Amino acid sequence: METPNFSIEFFPPKTDEGAEKLRAVRQKLAELQPKYFSVTFGAGGTTQQGTLQTVLEIKAEGHQAAPHLSCVGGSRESLRAILQQFQDNGIRRVVALRGDLPSGYGAGGEFRYANELVEFIRKETGDWFHIEVAAYPEMHPQARSPQDDLQAFARKVQAGANAAITQYFYNADAYFDFVDNARKLGVDVPVVAGIMPITNYTQLMRFSDMCGAEIPRWVRNKLASFGDDSASIKAFGLDVVTSLCERLLAGGAPGLHFYSMNQAAATTAIWQRLVK
Repeated sequence: METPNFSIEFFPPKTDEGAEKLRAVRQKLAELQPKYFSVTFGAGGTTQQGTLQTVLEIKAEGHQAAPHLSCVGGSRESLRAILQQFQDNGIRRVVALRGDLPSGYGAGGEFRYANELVEFIRKETGDWFHIEVAAYPEMHPQARSPQDDLQAFARKVQAGANAAITQYFYNADAYFDFVDNARKLGVDVPVVAGIMPITNYTQLMRFSDMCGAEIPRWVRNKLASFGDDSASIKAFGLDVVTSLCERLLAGGAPGLHFYSMNQAAATTAIWQRLVK
């Protein structure tokens, strides 16, 4: 089997101890030779420096790195300065997102939607950056309808995005249906499937409730039946997610983007199964 392109996402560590742990995780995951590592960005710029610092470390280690860029709370002036920092440091790839609005935050910032951010990046920097945007196979939780959500995705691509990374999901049909409908709209950029390894049932339920990702009933019931049996949860999760990845790749997904949660074991185990 030909090895597909894949990438791995981290969040910026908040402590020196977290930074040290992430270096060890990166060292393990780098052995898998991902296309790039991406680093998330806090709403309202809360982790902007942490994102840049982590990205520069990744780059210094000899790997491609893609900082996330959120338009929440950002002015044109502040975003222009951030883009300049990225360019000055030779960063050629960004993940452009609207970002999550913190509670009570209001609309905030000069950009309301990710397509406006993509348009701004293109206007300011031309073709310097390879721009990834988000896609939602199961619909963005704040979208009015699947059709509206698909149109929003198309606007981001029309504004200049090169590719997309999906929110994580466990229903391959939702992904294939989304891609088919995007193609019918004339959107032909690669749509990389976002993959969330299953290692902790409570954490997974919390994340999925927040982002609108559906956990199939049979998976949810099986995970719940394991109680506190962490080993069984991880073993079952590994089987479910590996099977999902196999179906996605067999069906033509151009790659996989792993939400690593700053851990190496689950992503490594899935990948090793896929490339056997």
